[in-house]
Amino acid sequence: MSVKPLLIGLTLLLALPLFSQQKKEVKVGLVLSGGGAKGLAHIGVLEVIDEAGIQIDYIAGTSMGAIIGGLYASGYSAKELDSIFKTIHFETLIQDNLPRNAKTFYEKNDSEKYVITLPFDHFKITLPSSLSRGQNVYNLFSRLTEHVNHIEDFSELPIPFFCIATDIETGKPVKLDRGYLPQVMRASGSLPSVFSPIEIDNKILIDGGVVDNYPITLLREKGVDIVIGVDVQDTLQSRENLRSAFDILTQISNYRTYNDMLEKRTLTDIYIQPDISSFSVVSFGRGEEIIQSGRERALMFKDALDSIARLQNRPLREPIQKHRSDSLFINDIHVMNNKFYTRSYILGKLKLKEPFNTTYVKLSEGLNNLAATGNFNQIDYYFKKNHAGNNELYFNIYENQNKTFLRLALHYDDLYKTAALINITRKNLFQRSDVAAFDFIVGDNLRYNFDYYVDKGFHLSYGVHSSLNKFKRNVPFALFPSLITEGNSSDISSIQLKHQTLTNQFYVQTLFQQIYLLGVGVEHKHILFDSETLAEESSNNRSVFENTNYFSLYGNLKLDNRNNKYFPTQGGFFEGKFNFYAFTTGLYANQDQFSIAKAQLGYAFQPLRRLAVTISTEGGVKIGKQQTSSLDFIVGGYGYLPVNNFVHLYGYDVASLRGDTYFKAKIRLDYEFYRKTYLSGVFNAANVGDRLFLNTGWINNKPHTGFGLGITSNTYIGPAGLFWSYSPETLKSQWYVSVGFWF
Repeated sequence: MSVKPLLIGLTLLLALPLFSQQKKEVKVGLVLSGGGAKGLAHIGVLEVIDEAGIQIDYIAGTSMGAIIGGLYASGYSAKELDSIFKTIHFETLIQDNLPRNAKTFYEKNDSEKYVITLPFDHFKITLPSSLSRGQNVYNLFSRLTEHVNHIEDFSELPIPFFCIATDIETGKPVKLDRGYLPQVMRASGSLPSVFSPIEIDNKILIDGGVVDNYPITLLREKGVDIVIGVDVQDTLQSRENLRSAFDILTQISNYRTYNDMLEKRTLTDIYIQPDISSFSVVSFGRGEEIIQSGRERALMFKDALDSIARLQNRPLREPIQKHRSDSLFINDIHVMNNKFYTRSYILGKLKLKEPFNTTYVKLSEGLNNLAATGNFNQIDYYFKKNHAGNNELYFNIYENQNKTFLRLALHYDDLYKTAALINITRKNLFQRSDVAAFDFIVGDNLRYNFDYYVDKGFHLSYGVHSSLNKFKRNVPFALFPSLITEGNSSDISSIQLKHQTLTNQFYVQTLFQQIYLLGVGVEHKHILFDSETLAEESSNNRSVFENTNYFSLYGNLKLDNRNNKYFPTQGGFFEGKFNFYAFTTGLYANQDQFSIAKAQLGYAFQPLRRLAVTISTEGGVKIGKQQTSSLDFIVGGYGYLPVNNFVHLYGYDVASLRGDTYFKAKIRLDYEFYRKTYLSGVFNAANVGDRLFLNTGWINNKPHTGFGLGITSNTYIGPAGLFWSYSPETLKSQWYVSVGFWF
């Protein structure tokens, strides 16, 4: 034991008779500094304090000290805090990692397409203010402090508490001793560049450690007799450890806090400084070691702490009951401060309708989905009981002032080849809750997508979609027999097909039972097929064998609760679509009316820890007569985004098979042998032909089969894969390469 703890212990022992004679109630204050992950050492110190039987009368904290101190003040014991923080996955908590099944269908498509999103208001690119909005952290704090959410004055907590934040506009400290406890803890711990600032009482607040990382002076003003302080701040480093620009910047920022502590430690009766020199502010993965370091240092002060407990000489506090039921029944919802986004939009993203019965898990998922839109800088919520005793949920919304965004992505596959996507998205363009997005795709094939969508939440939403899709591909000469004129040479084995489709849609859609998407709309397609191969035969510049406008009514139904689109380990998906083609104009005008119905269904599960299995089936049929085969099902290839009725099939090249009917089954296995990297195997079989359901062809015909083996990875820019495939029918193999999100 060092000399100083021994002297403190002797001093307190000598003071014991004096306090006893005066019968003075000794009040003990606790001050906890900030320090990021190193602040977990506070838990180890608190364990020793609890074991000594000390009753803390007031707690002050900053940053991680505010988080640990706030939870301790709400009634958690040190042992309970140890259990809680050992089960938290900090990487997921800090990042805005959002469960996919919490997102709406529009948000799913949005998040699985773009790699980079940057604010672009007034045609100026800016960087996001932080890595995380901290919604997961807020949700966790709200869940943990449910039992005290009715307390606004923190002096009424089981242990009185206050913490420090920094006003980012004035650079002055802000003392937070009332309000909503989860919000206050989140504000004090808003580490700059990691978490976005948080607004409280019209002040923009960040981490309190910027101005007062050890608020002992304010704690002394509370009339405490003895102060126990735990300091987990960085010390100044020697020249040997200043090896990078980051090290030097950290050293500069530590000058003030280090010099402040030279004075503040003299105001501390028991000053505990755990040995956290081998940890950093983000060493959350070494939480157990950090907690143990705090315990080991606190045990050096055991005699002094025992002496304080004897000075108090009072019974221990009764344990605080924490109501941790997961069920929530809410009678009414109040949405405040929203301007650009309607109440129905917000509740639709949250997947809430009052009155409702839900769980904290579902509420957190809805909050994450609302945060994932990027439309809100801050989403505060709290619970209250009204005069009738009914539960009410209040949301205070702080909308993002950025309305325009620049978004980028890259992709390569065997059909479209290289492609770079440049997107401009504008929110609140014409009205509240609308979004307009234009994709311009450059590379080997120029394309575009335009979407305008008005999101009404649970009410009928509507939108407009327009896209131009084009590519060139060598395909079998006989693939489109009804399109190729009799004058063309029949001994040509393949032609270079130029395919172009312009699609325009207007639709309305709604969520059904909160998990299904039901939509109807009108659609126009202009399909153009031509070939220079056939032009050479006919001595023309090109040969056009499809140039027709198709007008249809359509309806679709979707369900998708997979946890990942490209590498799912659980969940199912279903999508069905029916088009009724009413009339045509152009090269094949006035065709008979016909319809196309298609659907796909699949399910993913994980029989072993690193092995995921996806089983799926799909099919489609054309009903009625049609002069052309341009909307038939074109089967083959993998790794590209299907257009019209193109269908993937391992073992075959793109556009190898055609028919007005098809049925396909597939099983895929992904074994994760390294972080987000997989050995993948696929087997599929398909029956493709004309009018198969009008006879027994779909049963009697020998199916087209194939399998694939490859290495795949879930990368930052999207799924990447290299597959070798083989078909027993053709006795040929194919290679598929695909990199990046599909668009």
